[in-house]
Amino acid sequence: MRITRSVAGRRRRTAIVATTGLTVTALLLTGCGGSSDSGSKGADADGNITLTVADFGQFGYKEAGLFEKYHELNPKITVKEDTTAEEKNYYPKLLQQLNSGSGLADVQGIEVGRIKEIVDTKAESFADLSKVIDVNEWVSWKAKQATAPSGAVIGAGTDIGPMSLCYNRELFEKAGLPTDRAEVAKRTAGGWEDFLALGEEYKKKAPQGTYFMDSASAMFNAVVSSSPEQYYDASGKPVYKESAGVKKGWDLAAEAASKKLTQGLAQFEDQWQAALRKSTVATVVCPAWMAGQISTYAGDANKGKWDITSAPGGVSANWGGSFLAVPKSGKNVDEATKLVKWLTAPEQQAAVFKAIGVFPSNQGAYELPDVKSATLPYFNNAPIGQIYADGAKSIPEAVLGPKDGVIKDSISTQINNMEQRGTKPDAAWDVAVRTIDKAIG
Repeated sequence: MRITRSVAGRRRRTAIVATTGLTVTALLLTGCGGSSDSGSKGADADGNITLTVADFGQFGYKEAGLFEKYHELNPKITVKEDTTAEEKNYYPKLLQQLNSGSGLADVQGIEVGRIKEIVDTKAESFADLSKVIDVNEWVSWKAKQATAPSGAVIGAGTDIGPMSLCYNRELFEKAGLPTDRAEVAKRTAGGWEDFLALGEEYKKKAPQGTYFMDSASAMFNAVVSSSPEQYYDASGKPVYKESAGVKKGWDLAAEAASKKLTQGLAQFEDQWQAALRKSTVATVVCPAWMAGQISTYAGDANKGKWDITSAPGGVSANWGGSFLAVPKSGKNVDEATKLVKWLTAPEQQAAVFKAIGVFPSNQGAYELPDVKSATLPYFNNAPIGQIYADGAKSIPEAVLGPKDGVIKDSISTQINNMEQRGTKPDAAWDVAVRTIDKAIG
């Protein structure tokens, strides 16, 4: 099971991406880490260095064989990965280590939901990567997420989660809806309002016991994430109560719940997994990594029944992604920086995409065969390389806040209550506001 790019934690999954294949030669010749520095504080008497990489869930480096390849390039450098299964357990430990100034790895992974807080409060603890990495290679909004007011870039972008729409072709056909991905895109070209209208049409002829979507909270997240105005303003003030993006997402989620268009499932939990296996949901909001979740839990029996098309309205959102940062306190800062540069270069990001299906943040990877020509056989050979690349280019730049994850999760809980318990929208919103204000102060 690959990761869910939520603050709640990365979850493992598998993905099989049909590509043309990167050669070992290309991996070895591009983005070379350079020779080791025998004068490094972390080197032994023979000049050998062990670099530690602390991360969470599944970044894909092991699956892509990248640490072994880096050792081939740099025989005196060995990379060891220290992985925490759940990000919710990893992050408090990272903060504790930063506060104490000890126990940090040479390279630390940082989840996108945490990067703003790190930038605001701990930027001085990390090396400025702008000196060695060309941030113009990334999608622009990705670079800005890790840039401190001083201009220092404290994290190199790994992957992103451009939003698409996954839909069950078989259920669409039974409900009299189009199954061709281009036709589905046309039916939702007006945005999420069109998506709900399609849901009402689905409901009229829906196979018994099925629902148009799995979760209104997932749709809420997609709507908010595709808006430039989300939970905070540029000054760092929480504006979720007045945010146009939040209001639109909430209203659409309330409408979906009231019209019984959603099964009201908590994503990734047992009931959600069972719904995919039993084909009781027709659509799932689909950031790049979600395809692996669906294929894993829907299983071989549903191969070819699913497809992928662009996000409603043709405006994508970003759900997920992480960064690699280099603590200044490390014994091998220079070598760690070289490793981070190599891991986030186009060829290595393409290799990770091929291995586990997470989409590169480095735009240079988009023209490489293993990305550009990628398809997903499970999803009717959907051209995911093109779909995700197009989505990445349409994602609006937005302000991130230090407690985005807390706000989103609190609102999602109340949306789930509207779905499952029939809580009225006004009452659910009041509870969400009280919970959020208590949490963020």
